[in-house]
Amino acid sequence: MPEDLQPRPPGEAFAPSASIPVPRLDAASPLLFVINAAAGAHDIEAKRAVIESALAACGRKGELLVCQPEELPRVATEAATAALARSTAVVAVGGDGSLSTVARAAHAAGCAMGVIPYGTFNYFARAHGIPTEPLAAARQLLDARPTPIQVASINERVFLVNASLGLYPDLLQDREAFKARFGRSRWVAFVAAVATLLRAQRRLRLHIETGATVRDVQTLTLFVGNNPLQLQQFGAEPEDTVPGTPGDGSLAALVLRPIGTLALLGLMVHGAMGRLREAAGVESFEFTHMVVRPTLAPGHRKVVVACDGEVTRMRTPIDIRVLDTPLYLLRRDDAADTTPAPRTVP
Repeated sequence: MPEDLQPRPPGEAFAPSASIPVPRLDAASPLLFVINAAAGAHDIEAKRAVIESALAACGRKGELLVCQPEELPRVATEAATAALARSTAVVAVGGDGSLSTVARAAHAAGCAMGVIPYGTFNYFARAHGIPTEPLAAARQLLDARPTPIQVASINERVFLVNASLGLYPDLLQDREAFKARFGRSRWVAFVAAVATLLRAQRRLRLHIETGATVRDVQTLTLFVGNNPLQLQQFGAEPEDTVPGTPGDGSLAALVLRPIGTLALLGLMVHGAMGRLREAAGVESFEFTHMVVRPTLAPGHRKVVVACDGEVTRMRTPIDIRVLDTPLYLLRRDDAADTTPAPRTVP
């Protein structure tokens, strides 16, 4: 098993591995911008203009790598490898899903990563003090330096914001369907979430191991958060039981017990008010390493999982943990966390 996937000793908080060198940055080497072309040609030209304006203002160079969604993992991997060799950084341009794909490549390569957010919620950027206005973000990353930040993995797949099983992956699939029909907005996301809750029936039986603690639960969803801003926004922070905090030393798990449709809608209201922990049927706890064994139908070995907004299927058991090896994010020393956006379902 790779070194950064070994379980963390009990009581030990997150700290970057001393064996991982800080990526070297050469200001003369062009930054590599990875752009997902899914939004269309007009949007690509707008993004190009933002990046070129920021580069020109600072006298810097950059290469824009525009790709289709299915090409993003390959292009991100090639760009991260090139960034390390050229002593530069790979810059993800897009929403949390695109950022996560580029982050996996940057983390594997060991290069620095920058962010220009273009998503609906932009939890990752906001949690790390990166402006949500693209031009401001582009200008800031040109005056930033690599800073180690915590990342987590689910079955060895790196994620930045969250991972989940059960109801939450259903919500994400419904949200994408609604966005394809009605456009991208927080209101569309909210309506999609209501539609998901109204038909929520599937229950999961999970055997959960976190160190010496074992839980056998029935749940509608298991949600794991690595982003303090998202947890704070919904009032879902767990009690402090392990060193560090979610996103900086630990992860947060939320388990939603099976409840009726009206209770689910009430839970949604609690989340919108930032009081999710007060809702009936919600259990939350901190951890650094968790193994989840779902009860599946005979012959089935995989379960649907959502990881930073992308839905996939993974073999069980599901292993979720804080990684010792950090991601080196380009951020300024004076970057401060921004205030939460209007409360809607993530």
